[in-house]
Amino acid sequence: MCGSCRSLSASLRFWGLDGNSGADGSTGVLRMLGSHYTVVDGGLASTLQAEGYEVDGDPLWSARLLATHPSAIKKVHTLFLEAGAEVVCGSYQSSVPGFQQHLGTTQKEALALIERSATLALEAVQEFEGKRGTGGHPKLVAGSVGPYGACQADGSEYTGSYIPSVTQCDLATWHRPRLEVLAGAGLQLVALETLPALSEALALLGLLQEFPDLNAWVTFSCKHASYGDNFGEAVRSCYEQGREQLIGVGINCTPPHLITPLLQEANRFLPSPHVLPRVVYPNSGEEWVPGKCFLRQWVSGSLLHKSSSPDGTSQTVSGR
Repeated sequence: MCGSCRSLSASLRFWGLDGNSGADGSTGVLRMLGSHYTVVDGGLASTLQAEGYEVDGDPLWSARLLATHPSAIKKVHTLFLEAGAEVVCGSYQSSVPGFQQHLGTTQKEALALIERSATLALEAVQEFEGKRGTGGHPKLVAGSVGPYGACQADGSEYTGSYIPSVTQCDLATWHRPRLEVLAGAGLQLVALETLPALSEALALLGLLQEFPDLNAWVTFSCKHASYGDNFGEAVRSCYEQGREQLIGVGINCTPPHLITPLLQEANRFLPSPHVLPRVVYPNSGEEWVPGKCFLRQWVSGSLLHKSSSPDGTSQTVSGR
C-alpha cells in the first residue's frame, strides 16, 4: 500500500458491514468481520520509515524489506494490531518482475517473497491473538494486490497511463502469479486497491474467478481529472461482474475532500452498504509529482488542481 494512504491510527473502514450481508461466496469473511464497521491497518511504508527504514525512492518501495528485513514488516503488522486494526495487509508493491529486476531473484525466489508477505502477516495475527485472544472478533489478513502501475516505479498507478497499451489479458497474466501465491498461502481475502481504471478492475475480477476461495474488495484511486471512467458506473460494473466474490467497493489514495461526493455517486449505482459495504481509505491530501524517477515526492494538498466538475468535486477514476 502506498504509504500516504493509511496511518497508524488504522483509518480504513468498511461502511455498513454486517455478518449477514454479501453473496454466498463472501458470507464467511463477512461473518468473521461481523460488525457495523471494521478498522484496517495504516500505511506500511510510512510506518516502516518511522521505524527508521529507508523506503522512499526505492523502486520496490517497502517490498524490498521482505528480502532484507522481514522482521520489520512483521513488527509493523503487530503495531497496527495493537493500535486496533482488525485487518492487516501486505504485498502491495510485490511482483515477480519487480523482484527479478531490482533484487536479481529467480522466479521461484520472487514467488517465495510474495508468499512471505502473507505468512508474516498471518504469523503476526496468530501471535497477537495468542497473547490477547480474539475478543470474539478474529483478525484477518488481506493480501494487497496493487495495480500494474504500482510496480513500474513511475507513478502510473495514479494516472493509469499504461492502460491504453496493456490489454485485459496482459493484465490478468501479469497479476496471476501473485494471486496464485496469496491463495496458496491460505488467505481468504485480497484487497484489489489503488486501481486507476475500470479495465484493470475487471481484469482482476475475472482472474479472481480462478480462485473461488478468495474474496475481495475493490478500491479505485480517484483524482481531479478523469482517466475516462465514471466512478459510479465503474463500481456498478465491478458489482455486476464480481458479486459472487466481492465483499466491498470504494476509494483509496484519494484526497479526503473527494470522498463524500464519491460515496454519494456510488450510492446512485449500487445496492445499500448493508448489501455491498463501502471501503474508504483516503490519502492525507497530497499528490504525486510526476517526472521524479523512483522518487515519491508529494506536494501540499493546497496545490491540488481544482476539479472540473460543476460542484468542485470529482466523480471520476484516476487522472492524467
